[in-house]
Order: sequence, then C-alpha cells, then structure tokens
Amino acid sequence: MTSPRIVVIGSGIAGASVAFGLAARSAAVTLIDDAMSGQATAAGAGIIAPWVSSSDGAYYETYAAGGAFYPELLSRLSASGITDVGYRRTGAIVVDRDPSRLAEAAVLVRERAAAAGAVAGEVTELDPTRLRRACPPIDPEMSGLLITGGGRVDGRMLRDGLLTAAAGSGAELVRDSVVGLTASGGSSWSVATASARVDCDAVVVAAGARSPEILGRLGHRVAIAGQRGQLIHLSLPGANTGTWPTVHPLGHHYITPFDSGRIVIGATREDGTGFDVRPTAAGLRQVLDDALAIAPGLAEATVLETRVGIRPMSQRDNRLPFAGRITDASGLWLASGFGAGGLTMGPLIGDAIARDILGEPAPEIAALQP
Repeated sequence: MTSPRIVVIGSGIAGASVAFGLAARSAAVTLIDDAMSGQATAAGAGIIAPWVSSSDGAYYETYAAGGAFYPELLSRLSASGITDVGYRRTGAIVVDRDPSRLAEAAVLVRERAAAAGAVAGEVTELDPTRLRRACPPIDPEMSGLLITGGGRVDGRMLRDGLLTAAAGSGAELVRDSVVGLTASGGSSWSVATASARVDCDAVVVAAGARSPEILGRLGHRVAIAGQRGQLIHLSLPGANTGTWPTVHPLGHHYITPFDSGRIVIGATREDGTGFDVRPTAAGLRQVLDDALAIAPGLAEATVLETRVGIRPMSQRDNRLPFAGRITDASGLWLASGFGAGGLTMGPLIGDAIARDILGEPAPEIAALQP
C-alpha cells in the first residue's frame, strides 16, 4: 500500500508536530515554510503549566490535556534521538502581595492539580522567605503557591527537535513560500511554491496567523487574528536560574527562567498590529515595568535581546483553536488559532491531527473539530 502524500504548510509548533506525527507513522510528508519573521513559536515564553492559567471551559480542558501529553511527547522524541528540547520541570509559582487574593486563586489551582494527578504534582504554599529562596529576585512582600509539575520548554529547540525527528523519519523540509493551493480532483491537491509544485493527497494548513490568508485564496474564511507579543530576554550572570520556577502573578505577564542565567519576561498582548514585528518603546516599557513590579531583583540584569511573535488568536467565543478538517474541502486540514497556548497545546493537537488523517483513533479533544 502506498503511503499517503501529505503537505504541511508552516513549521511552527503546530506544523512541526503534525509533520512529526505523520512521518513517525510512515506517511510521506513535505513540510513547506518560508521562514518569515514573527513566528509565534520562535518568540514563545515556553511555559508548560496550564493549571495556573486563567482560562476555563473547553479551552482549559484542551490546554490541560496538552500539558498532560508532554511526558509522552518527550518519550517519543527521545526514541527518535532527540534528547534535549530545553524542557525542565522546575515548578510554577503563582504570586501576589494580597494573601486573600492568593488564597482565592489557590482553590482553583488545587482543584485542577488534583484532577491532573502526577503530571501537575503537588501544591505548596510559600511564605515570602521560602518564595525568595525559590526565586531570589522576587519582591519580599510577595507570597506564592508552588505547583511542582509546572515546567518550561525552549520553543525553538522543541520546534527544531520535532523537525529533525520528522526528517529522520523521511519527511522533506522545504524552505519556500506557498503561492497557490488547488484541489486537483477527488481529495487530491496541488501546492504551488515560488519554485516548484507538490502534488499530494492531503494538505494541513498550520501557518499560524497567516493561515486565514492561505485559506482565503480558496474562499474559506476562518476567524483567526494576529496578536503581537513582545518579550525580553535578560541575563543574570552567575545565578543558578536553571532550577528556578516560572513565576505567574494574577495577570497576563510572567517570568520564565532558563539555564545559564537567562530569564524571559513578557509579554505584551497587542491586537490590531497586523504583521508588524518591530519591538516598540511602549511595549518594552510595559514588559519591564510588569517584571520589575514582581521581581525588583531583576533591575540590574543585562538585556540580551528582544523577541516579537504574532500569535494566531482564535476569534471564537470559547477561544478554542481551529484544529481539524475543513468540512467542505476533502483532504484539507487546519491547525491554527492557539493564541498564547501553542507550545502547550500544539504537540497534542498536531499528533491528534496526524492520527485522524491516517485513519487512526484520535483522542477526544474539544479543539479537534471542523
């Protein structure tokens, strides 16, 4: 039996996960990406701790399922020779100066951690002294709630690891821009790039915030809008930051420590900016002000770099991403709209789409729908 030929458009976390899931199951995969700036995966903070998020409903259920999938993902990558994607389970801490606000948040976090089981780990209250021991730059007036199962991953390393593993299983990676997508009878497709044409049995559009543009050429409208996110990478030379937990105030910003003194702070959530990937003075000021309000000990850190990504934001009322078949176009699939949750949800949903394309039973995920 001939392996199905599948084209995946986009090499962010969604496209890389689909390609790995397909190639590992012996499908003939061609992944096409033009390497344009602004990929959300390349700028992501890499937090894997869904239990501390403010999301709810079906979105949270999908988010939590993505977090629970990580042990399996890491095992599969390791079996493919990819042993380091910058992942570490260092814990996640919810912080606030007001003990009553923190106690209120703790009720939901404990409930979620109990439901998630071992993957979420234990929940422990930290007084200011213990909190600063865990993360020294934190404001001494802060108290915290530690979830030991929280982790972080380097988005670029994870993406590259998935692509390397996919290529090791026979996937072809093409750096080119898609200029046309045509149904060529039945469920067959023809994908035209700037320099070639690829015929295939199925297409997965996983091009992040640019997915609506690609589908729009076929007359399909999808409610996804770009949102700019600006982050700053800092350095604290000599600090053992690799063991520090991620830090989450009761808001949208965060602090993500990595190895070798590197700390990521962010992020802005800017709607209506299109594909403008410039770091702006106002955006960077917001990021720094937010971080220093939580952790004044970062004031003397060195600014290493800024990163800007365009998140694909689902415009559905429930914020669920678009993941599954395009109902009126046989052989056409979509994986986008993950918002700020791509590095958590993307691997699970990408693998589920690969299973579904190949006719294998896929997990019941709320987001996996037309």
